[in-house]
Amino acid sequence: MRNIIWFRRDLRIGDHPALLAAMENSDEIVPLFILDKAQIAEAGEKLLAYMGQSLRALDQSLGNTLHIIEGDQVEVLKELIARYDVKEVHISAEYERYGAARDARVEAAGIPLVRTGSPYAVAPGRVRKPSDDTPYKVYTPFYRAWCTHGYRSPAATPKNIKAPTPPAEYRAFPDFVMPADVHVIEAGEAAALKRFKEFSKKGLDSYDENRNFAGIDGTSKMSTYLKFGEIHPRTLLADLGESKAHDTFRKEIAWREFYADVLCNNPDTDTEYYAPKFKEMRYDKPGKQFKAWCEGKTGYPFVDAAMRQLVQEGWMHNRTRMVVASFLVKDLHLEWQLGERFFAEHLVDYDVASNAHGWQWTAGTGTDASPYYRVFNPIEQGRRFDENGDYIRKYVPELAHLSAAEIHEPWLFLDGYSHNYPERIVDHAVERIESLERLKEIKADKPEKPL
Repeated sequence: MRNIIWFRRDLRIGDHPALLAAMENSDEIVPLFILDKAQIAEAGEKLLAYMGQSLRALDQSLGNTLHIIEGDQVEVLKELIARYDVKEVHISAEYERYGAARDARVEAAGIPLVRTGSPYAVAPGRVRKPSDDTPYKVYTPFYRAWCTHGYRSPAATPKNIKAPTPPAEYRAFPDFVMPADVHVIEAGEAAALKRFKEFSKKGLDSYDENRNFAGIDGTSKMSTYLKFGEIHPRTLLADLGESKAHDTFRKEIAWREFYADVLCNNPDTDTEYYAPKFKEMRYDKPGKQFKAWCEGKTGYPFVDAAMRQLVQEGWMHNRTRMVVASFLVKDLHLEWQLGERFFAEHLVDYDVASNAHGWQWTAGTGTDASPYYRVFNPIEQGRRFDENGDYIRKYVPELAHLSAAEIHEPWLFLDGYSHNYPERIVDHAVERIESLERLKEIKADKPEKPL
């Protein structure tokens, strides 16, 4: 008797409740990953290349028994169910729009799915206000309720996984090539566990102090591993203490869960405004300035370093994600969806909920209480979180000759443009005022709040 374990956003064998459930009442499992043409067509090159590497790592941990098949999910599953006389198809539950719709379509075709666990410590929809049983709209009370709700300890890692050897036609490993000169984080469950072990030793206890400094390795780099499910958030949460640093890390994991909950309850907000009134705001059309932003040639060193990091590594430091998002929306007066799509094209850790709602939070259109007045100053942010300019020098070599005192405002110094660094495309001070003026236009009946 066999069960299928259908891998999707859970490319690991450790802390995997659905895998354990599939193994519990079967002699063998059939490990399966289905290549979805629709999703492949929309995904960025870096993400696809990373996924290919992750699938190879998963296959190795399964003793080279992973069945990889490109095709329609219903057709593939029916074929394998017949071939292997499968009793059940086991999955981790999905909550974002595409995944949920796909699973509903499979079940409508007569294939029952057994759901065990999810990509989250607490599944979206479970944390609700006790007063009126509605979803939380603000992060801080959600976090308190999320902590009160609690989460399970990591599930055991199976030691002996029995699976049939797949025939050649079921070994359709994708040959996605990483773009030239792009260097992404090492893929796979083993790499995820190794990185988290290193971070726990060297970075976790100072996380609250160092996570914002773009020039140092002060973050966990777990976002990509979480996106592909190469590690589960329970594993990250399991041994955290109550120190400020540990609680700050716990809160970052909870942000991911909050955004998943928000998207689950507002499924159109991956592309639509969470606060609909901001759709009425006057925005500019993308042109040369948007192209400069995409290429990291805005003339603002901290912004440009971040955008170049994104293109070169498929990842961007969280502090700079906020800075470049604010610059796009508040300095260039462009809609957040343009930036969200560019991030989706380049991020290896692209997560639909975190990306869309991270953008909406910074753009001032999302779940924060009164956020549009928050306009990040790209110069001061650089001085504060890259004081010596090391981050800028790494990604903007045109400015490597400048001192820490000069590098954040190269236009003030004779040697600032000597290596062909571009001039500023806008004046931040002017555009900040313009941004707030545009806000007044849609809030004409409400007094402006102080900054």
